[in-house]
Amino acid sequence: MKQPHIVALGGTLRPQSATGALLDAALSIAAESGARTTLLTGDVIAFPNFEPEEALASDAITRFLDVLRSADGLIIGSPGYHGSLSGMVKNALDHVELLRGDERVYFDGMPVGLIATAGGWQAAVSTLEALRTIVHALRGWPTPLGVAVNTGERGDCVAAAEPQLRLMLNQMRWFLDR
Repeated sequence: MKQPHIVALGGTLRPQSATGALLDAALSIAAESGARTTLLTGDVIAFPNFEPEEALASDAITRFLDVLRSADGLIIGSPGYHGSLSGMVKNALDHVELLRGDERVYFDGMPVGLIATAGGWQAAVSTLEALRTIVHALRGWPTPLGVAVNTGERGDCVAAAEPQLRLMLNQMRWFLDR
């Protein structure tokens, strides 16, 4: 297979967010196996609320969509806010609607790894489930393993999650090699 392009989308506006660090770690693992990687986080995905008639006038949104079009695999990460994904990540995913007329509609046939972080297991797991539901609606193929991280526990959450991130990336690679 050609060199896959793995795109990570999500995080927060905070430069040191746990979600952003986990997305970055996942992309490092993907790069180890020869993938080309792109991280879409922070200001890069802090778009105005989705308005289909106006969205394509934004260069930032056009660049975002072009990166998604070039992706072979996707990793979506969100912090858990009140038991679900953040508004910023949801709004970025709402803009995927602009791919509805593409040859590959939305994320059709694409493996999608998921990462959810929260200050407790309940919110992390419910956020992971919300992400899984959205990916199904966008025709993506969520990996069997999604990574839920309780950032309220002591220690380095990135180091603790590394084995799960590796397994998730291996599942994405397996899908891409088919």
